[in-house]
Amino acid sequence: MKFIVAVTFLAVALAAPQEDKKPIEIVSSNSEMNADGSYSFDFESADGTKVSESGSQKQVGAKPEDIGTVSKGSYSFTTPDGVVLTVNWVADENGFQATGDHLPTPPPMPEHVVKMLADLKAAGVL
Repeated sequence: MKFIVAVTFLAVALAAPQEDKKPIEIVSSNSEMNADGSYSFDFESADGTKVSESGSQKQVGAKPEDIGTVSKGSYSFTTPDGVVLTVNWVADENGFQATGDHLPTPPPMPEHVVKMLADLKAAGVL
């Protein structure tokens, strides 16, 4: 039985398309690491993909040892139909937050909810 399973996996592997994919060249690359824990890097590849990121250490809690890394960056790439998509992001004590024109966004808050929140804030409840 094991032989049949092994032959089946081999047949599937050999049937997979064998495309000649060439590596994509990196046309620029920079990186910096600092003693205080801050860093930055960026690179660009020949296909137009761009990536950049920077970060630093930040006090995230009450104790001196409660230190975390906060980062921000962006990346962009070209889709198969020629559209360049860019994502900007931040990762901090509020979590990972990405923005981009192609990313979905929540609908606007209804006016009655906005008014209710303003009233609660004015009353000192919020």
